[in-house]
This record gives sequence, C-alpha cells and structure tokens, in this order.
Amino acid sequence: MNKWSKIGITASMGACVISSIHLVNNFIFRMSTINHVTLNPKEEFFNWKFGKIAYTVTGSGSPLLLLHDLDAASSSYEWSKSIDLLSKDHTVYAIDLLGCGHSDKPNITYTTYMYTQLLNDFIINIIHKKTSIIATGTTAPIALMTAYNNSYLVDRLIFVNPISVSSALNSPSRRNIFQHHFMNVPVVGTLLYNICMSRHNIHKAFTADYFDNATVSVQSAVNAYHENAHLSGASSKFLYSSVKGHYTTASIARAISQLDNCIYIISGEKEPNTAHIHAEYTELNPAIETATIRYTKHLPQLEQPRDFVRLVRLFLS
Repeated sequence: MNKWSKIGITASMGACVISSIHLVNNFIFRMSTINHVTLNPKEEFFNWKFGKIAYTVTGSGSPLLLLHDLDAASSSYEWSKSIDLLSKDHTVYAIDLLGCGHSDKPNITYTTYMYTQLLNDFIINIIHKKTSIIATGTTAPIALMTAYNNSYLVDRLIFVNPISVSSALNSPSRRNIFQHHFMNVPVVGTLLYNICMSRHNIHKAFTADYFDNATVSVQSAVNAYHENAHLSGASSKFLYSSVKGHYTTASIARAISQLDNCIYIISGEKEPNTAHIHAEYTELNPAIETATIRYTKHLPQLEQPRDFVRLVRLFLS
C-alpha cells in the first residue's frame, strides 16, 4: 500500500468518525427537546438587535424583572414556582436571556456589557417604567452594571446567591480562551458540550449544588433544564463557551460601593461561602441587607418558593 492510499484511508476513516459524531449530536438535540416541557403559551418576544428575546408578563402592580442564572441550561423556568406568588403584588417580567431558553442563541461572544445593553433596551421598550430586579448568581453583575450605568431605569435590586466580588473579577486566561475556541469548534466541540450538558450532569448539579434537600423531587426541573440546554441545537453551546472563557465577568466593586439603590441579598443557608460573600458586599456598601433561607442552596426560589417570596415581599414593601 503506497503513501497516498494510506492517506486516503485515514481521511475516509476521519470523515466517517466526524459524520458519526454529527449524527450523534443531532440525535441528542432531537431527543432532548421532543417533549416540549418548557413550552409556554403566554410567551412573548422582544425583537432585539442580536435576536429575539422570549419573556412572559404576569400580574399587576409595580414592575419586577426576574433574571435567571447565566447558564446555558437556565431560563425563566427558574422562577416557575414563585412567579404566581410574586405576581399578586407586581407586574412580573420573566425573561429568557439571549443564549438561554426560548430566546435566540446567536454565534457571538456573550459579555456582561452586552447583557446590560439588553436590560436597558428591554426596560425602555417593554416595561416603560423604572423597575426592580431580582437576579440569581452570575446575573447579579448584569443587574448591578445596568443600575450603575442607567440609575433612572432601576429601582431596587435583590440578588439571590450572587457571585462573589472576587470571582466576578476573573478575566480570560490563555487556558480560558482555548476552552472558548475549542468549544466553538463544529461537531467535536458540540459533542463536548452535549457531554457537559447531559441529563446525568444536570441531575448531579441539582442534587449536589442547586438543592439542599435530597428528598425533594428534582426530575421536572432536570427535564426543563436539559431541554433548555438543547433547544437551538449546536447554537446552544455559544453562551456556555463564553461563560467558560470568563467573558461574562465584570469588575463590580465600584458599582456596589457607589450605588444609591436599595440592595438586598437572599442566600441559601447551605450555599457555600455565603458568609464571605455577604461580607464582601456589605463591606463595600454597609446599607446592603442580607438574609438566608433555611434548608436551601443555590435556587431557593425553586426549593422553598413560599419562604423566598415572603422575603422578597419584605424587602420590596
């Protein structure tokens, strides 16, 4: 067998492998979204410059904007158990951020600055009023920077287990940049994404990180998060690669210390580093109030929705 024959065989085998992986990826995306568990007939869309943004409006009263955690599997489903309770006192806007849920997932690098632009435009064009915001985890910097840059748009801020001030400073390293680019590679990067966002790994995240009570059924939440992570096929991975590349971080210390907005922090009692994070924020701004919810971790709004809403009402009253 000559050299060119070997090269031809190798190329053919490589093409077969890539084709097989592509078929596997398509099968995963199709099966992950076949049940439409997150379909919401009340869903509306805001035509933004980078794509359509899915959102719902519920209730009446002063406006309240809900921001889910910034994760490829997250969406407004995060608020599904608390939104009806909140809507008794407020007009509640629950948004799927760009790259998440039923919103578009364009092939771009997602940044905090981009998301602050989205919130500015959403409040101006859809809500039309100064609004309070509840933000979970890694969307706390987005809400903070929105209020810092345009204080006339934002009233009160409530953060649910916000990212630490020090973690928000993380900038892309060479390794992070490589991870970002590798994840964006067609077929192979998509397969890696599907492995990271497998049902097993999402279930593990709920039982180990999101919920404290292991006896609480997480299956419906796992189904929703798994579907959300695959709704737009391979495009679902672009936010994930930006988060892994640390492109969604921001320096928030100055904003925390200089904001005049009322700021509240609600944390799960069993969330790691809660005391440290509370101390970081309150040292920068002593006016910040904090509270914890017993028997919860990262998503108290899903795990103990009534206790969560009780605290929100207390803070917003």
